[in-house]
Amino acid sequence: MRRQLRPTDVKRLNRTWRRQTQNRLGLIIESVTGPFNIGSIFRSAAAFGVDEIWLAGNATPPTNPKAGKTALGTDRLVTWHEPVPATEAVKAAKAGGYTVLAVELTAEAMPLHKAGLDRDLCLVVGSEDHGCSPALLDAVDGVCYIPQVGRVGSFNVAVAAAIALAEARRQEWENLADS
Repeated sequence: MRRQLRPTDVKRLNRTWRRQTQNRLGLIIESVTGPFNIGSIFRSAAAFGVDEIWLAGNATPPTNPKAGKTALGTDRLVTWHEPVPATEAVKAAKAGGYTVLAVELTAEAMPLHKAGLDRDLCLVVGSEDHGCSPALLDAVDGVCYIPQVGRVGSFNVAVAAAIALAEARRQEWENLADS
């Protein structure tokens, strides 16, 4: 019979995965204004062990009460920076040793699963309506996209961030298993 893990078993399982995780993950959130999206992104970031988040443009901070309701206090588990211009956030991430990849639909973007995410990586997601700004796209090291087969043009930004973070960790863990 299947049963849910007890809290101590969940902690033990998470500790096992943490031991297999060495790459640093960063995230730049550009002009995402929906507080529930921000809260959800912070919660996913904490779950996947993101080290640092840079807010850019007019991104809503996680201190917004509605964001906090979704984040459930996870903003305390991730180092984050107040909003700055997007290009400054990219410069800061690069200075911190991250390769910066935007998750965006562009002509030269490569599929997320082929993007080589197994490294110290800072992913970028852009606003709910317009995605990443042209200035940000010019500043990043590369662009990748999430392949879709349905009839919808894009994912919700919080969902896209979670998918990209999960894929970055999946690639890291898969490469550890191969070595």
